[in-house]
Amino acid sequence: MVLTACVLASSMAFIDGTALPVALPRLRADFGADLASVQWVLNGYMLALASLTLIGGALADVYGKARMLGLGCVLFGLASAACALAPSPAWLIAARVAQGAAAAIVTPASLALIGATYPRAERNRAIGIWAAASALTTAGGPVLGGWLTETFGWPSVFWINPPLALVALGVLLVFAPKDGRIQRRFDVIGAAILASAIGALTWALSQIGPSEAQAAADTPARPGTVLAIVAGLGIAGLAIYGFWELRSEHPMTPPRLVENRAFLGLNVATLMVYAGVSIMFFLLPFDLVDRRALSSTDAGLAFLPFTLGVGFLSNFFGGLADKIGARAMLIAGSAGAALAYILMALGRDESLMLGVIGPMTLLGLSFAVLVAPLTASVMSSVDQADEGVASGINNAASRIAQLAGVALAAGVASFASGYEVGLAVAAATSIGGALTASMTLTAAAAKAGGSRGA
Repeated sequence: MVLTACVLASSMAFIDGTALPVALPRLRADFGADLASVQWVLNGYMLALASLTLIGGALADVYGKARMLGLGCVLFGLASAACALAPSPAWLIAARVAQGAAAAIVTPASLALIGATYPRAERNRAIGIWAAASALTTAGGPVLGGWLTETFGWPSVFWINPPLALVALGVLLVFAPKDGRIQRRFDVIGAAILASAIGALTWALSQIGPSEAQAAADTPARPGTVLAIVAGLGIAGLAIYGFWELRSEHPMTPPRLVENRAFLGLNVATLMVYAGVSIMFFLLPFDLVDRRALSSTDAGLAFLPFTLGVGFLSNFFGGLADKIGARAMLIAGSAGAALAYILMALGRDESLMLGVIGPMTLLGLSFAVLVAPLTASVMSSVDQADEGVASGINNAASRIAQLAGVALAAGVASFASGYEVGLAVAAATSIGGALTASMTLTAAAAKAGGSRGA
């Protein structure tokens, strides 16, 4: 039942990330808003989520995983109601930022609670179920959002969340293990520095290339100097955060995590894997619509094999990883993803089945093989006391990777062979992820063996 609560809670965040975009035209018409305001309805949520997810994980470690997940559910439900009742675009944007902040608690706390509840022998399977539910709710978001908007209006997209939050909260109150007493203080100053730094980097990455509003107004993207300055401030902020944490009595990121090579290596692998798939997700729709002349609906359906593969097979492969180990599955999954990108690039002039559907099916299978073992390996590399912040770091890594992947894709999209070049980069990042994960787990196993031998 704890897994049910974790899945319900995280599903709210994933649904809201994909259900709202299809409601934006109706929302814009009702408010008479410009495109820039509508864009910030999406960006406000993304910025808050990316900036605060590591902090949300740290809060779960300090104040209790079940306690923080319950609080996150309450806040997400209230923020969703505020979105539904918004009388103006400014109100809606503010409520969406609050939603993103609540999601930054819910997502890492739900994963950390799974790690704390299930023994290592069952953790891969539990995380596989969590990943499968995440994929299905993410994929179902546009369909659900479109139906709700057409039937009841755009506020109904937000009204689906409070009931889910109440059910998840009720299950947590009855079945979740009791959190222990608070053992340490929360690093407020460190949290403020980190949120500012990641927020600056996230904003800079999200502004690379012209936005929809800028394209509609035929204006250029933000000047490169502005983006470079903001990104530089973000990097400087991360350096200041590291300096502060080394001297803090109650660091939000314990030094043992920074010194944990397995944890760091697996997060680098996460960055590479998710950057690669983000490049593909950015480039492929343009090729399907602009070059193959598919409708937006048909282009969306081309991604269905990926979604179904991850959604229905992650549970199976998560359980398999419990039996045979994660290393082989991470290598196979990453290599399979790289092969899928190569087949897409080589099959650009082939039929839709050979150039898109077949490779997308392979990609869905590959991600089903690697997602649960990769996430479980990250969580297994740290002590239970650090699972909240570890989950937050891993979530932040995947989201920053997605933004970086889009930035890379936008950079090559204007070239004549931008599609092929971008997919080649995606394949390279996936191979890099496979090698990094393999070397990391091999070194960790050797270290563990040496410790037992001693």
